[in-house]
Amino acid sequence: MKVVAFNGSPRRDGNTVRLLRMVCETLEEEGIETEIVQVGGKSVHGCTACMKCAENKDRRCVLTGDSMNEWMEKMFAADGIIIGSPTYFADLTPETKALIDRAGFVSSANGNLLSRKAGAAVVAVRRAGAIHVYDSINHLFGISGMVTVGSSYWNLGIGLTPGEVDKDLEGRQTMADLGKNMAWLLKKIGE
Repeated sequence: MKVVAFNGSPRRDGNTVRLLRMVCETLEEEGIETEIVQVGGKSVHGCTACMKCAENKDRRCVLTGDSMNEWMEKMFAADGIIIGSPTYFADLTPETKALIDRAGFVSSANGNLLSRKAGAAVVAVRRAGAIHVYDSINHLFGISGMVTVGSSYWNLGIGLTPGEVDKDLEGRQTMADLGKNMAWLLKKIGE
């Protein structure tokens, strides 16, 4: 079993990826393979609603010049998907939104490639707005027929400067519990 986690923050060692690592460490302790993919800070294009993915049905987006098709193949091959984003003005990053829109459209156009996979949102926040980001990511999971994984609290960690989430004890516990819940679910799905 494998979980792929996407870091929507342009900071490669910021709070979002630190939270993702916390979840992935727990998953690995549970025997689940993980991979973290850097999305934030990359030049990606949003969906243009050209409908070519529905016409071609080749599991790909016709927009080229970015890594989106590679990322989508990782999503389609994985058993579980975690999408992480920092909170930017009470919303997710543009790169995270592009990933959600293009992967969701290609999945739907090709027979619901994300259906019945486990999905979890992870959000880094300074103070407020995280629940909107959390909801936005979870909308992909709901419309794609995925099973959304929760934790002991909303899947978020609080911190502004890189590394500050490491001091958020409740956030750290939430990420550990999220990893345990996702591992449990994946094992049940795999039975």
